[in-house]
Amino acid sequence: MTGNLVLAGAALVKGGAGLWVKLGAIPLFIITVMLAKMWIDRCSQSHKTLGWLFVAEAVFLSAFMLVGLYFDPLLDPGAGELALTGGLGLMALAIRNTASKTLIKHISPSTMMTGNTTQFGIDLSNFVRTFSREHGVAVLKSGSIVVGFVAGAFLGAVLYMRIGFWSVLPFTLAILYLASLAFRKQFI
Repeated sequence: MTGNLVLAGAALVKGGAGLWVKLGAIPLFIITVMLAKMWIDRCSQSHKTLGWLFVAEAVFLSAFMLVGLYFDPLLDPGAGELALTGGLGLMALAIRNTASKTLIKHISPSTMMTGNTTQFGIDLSNFVRTFSREHGVAVLKSGSIVVGFVAGAFLGAVLYMRIGFWSVLPFTLAILYLASLAFRKQFI
């Protein structure tokens, strides 16, 4: 969302195609978060709720992939195809963020990398200043999230360059695996 807001601001100041797509993403994200949170509040078993949120995320990622394969939306920044494709991916992200902030808040969210990278820097500073097991564990925890994100972003970019929108499939399968763990009470 942060990058989207920056791009929308730049397009507003400098002009450019696709401003409506960038601005439309904001209410879409918020509405998706609201719907996911209302659903979480209505459910009583957090493991099943998390499982279904993972399934919903996988469904939206699959739709993102299929629409991207069908339309090749990156050709025109103002096209409806781009809005549809991006919107589906954004809805998956909103669902993941809502789960991260509610059901699995004991795990650092993998989608908020500015905060995670800041936390890694803080943890590393604490570890260097006061060498202790506690600080070492904190460095491993925050560092693994940053390294995992960078590796995933690199892998995603390489896969996209080689196989296009099919690159979403391995990540969708990983999310479905997380859903199966949640349903079996092995995730939370």
